[in-house]
Amino acid sequence: MYEEVYGLTANPFRLTPDSKFFYGSEGHRKAMSYLKYGLYQGEGFIVITGDVGTGKSTLVGQLFSELDGNDIVAAQIGNTQVDADDFVRMICNAFELDIESRDKADLISAFEEFLVEQNQMGKRVLLVVDEAQNMPLRAIEELRMLSNFNVGGQPLFQSFLLGQPQFLQTIAHKDLAQLQQRIIASYKLASMSAQETEEYITHRLSAVGWNGTPGFTPEAFAKVFDHTQGVPRLINNLANRIMLFAALEEAEVIDGAMVETVIEDQSNEQVGDGGAPDAAGGGGAVNVSGDRLAKIERAITVIAKRLEKLEDRVTEHDEAVHELIDLAMKAYGSEDDEDDVGQLRAG
Repeated sequence: MYEEVYGLTANPFRLTPDSKFFYGSEGHRKAMSYLKYGLYQGEGFIVITGDVGTGKSTLVGQLFSELDGNDIVAAQIGNTQVDADDFVRMICNAFELDIESRDKADLISAFEEFLVEQNQMGKRVLLVVDEAQNMPLRAIEELRMLSNFNVGGQPLFQSFLLGQPQFLQTIAHKDLAQLQQRIIASYKLASMSAQETEEYITHRLSAVGWNGTPGFTPEAFAKVFDHTQGVPRLINNLANRIMLFAALEEAEVIDGAMVETVIEDQSNEQVGDGGAPDAAGGGGAVNVSGDRLAKIERAITVIAKRLEKLEDRVTEHDEAVHELIDLAMKAYGSEDDEDDVGQLRAG
């Protein structure tokens, strides 16, 4: 809705990762440097960790958008809660290998043939594993063993592992000593600073044709940072709501008070006392504060005004059509034509 109000070409704060909106904060630039260093090395494992919503998936999307398909064949896995055997099949599926056999030995053999074929064509194979913190130890060890494939001492397969901070504890397990020796770089992705939060918001808005309206005051940016602590996913969620609220208010400037209002709205959105059903078996009563009720009424008023304008335009359109019909009737003037025109009017 607010995209139309402010002339934007798309929603700038979608939660779905999109490399078009990639913003290179200091942390993201460093993480990207580690990934590219790993590509340059062509072997071993790169580990990137970060809290939920810090932009790990967006980082992968940006990396893939920069890869040269003539040199590297890359695939990504996001569902990692599987056992070792299913994990091998998942890897084969990620690289679109058509394998009917469910036998693990056949899967590994087919994958090795794929790696050799790519090597003969001068290509390297890269697997990016997202949500790696969910991988069981046996699956991690299976991945490590797959990295053993080589031709003349040249590695054929490389993996980047991205996960939440607890993944560092997983790979520190005593049974993963060989994997630890093959990790060539590890980096923890941090949240953005206050300045980066401001630049992040304006960057995403600019990517969809933002012309400066609505503008954000320094206090508005500061409150967004205070509430989100620079976590990209939280910023997207809050900024999306702020833009919607601003559109309903027909605001050209977003200030601190407006941001505070949206934050209060988010915290007040609850159903009754925990949403418990009442004695009659129905749902709990909706608890709406006076401030929120006033905001809802304002929003309804704005929508009603827009509907009224739309109705006025429809009325004007109908009047114009009737005038054209009258002109046509006068031009031709026959009774038959008048009857036809009467039918048009009735229609």
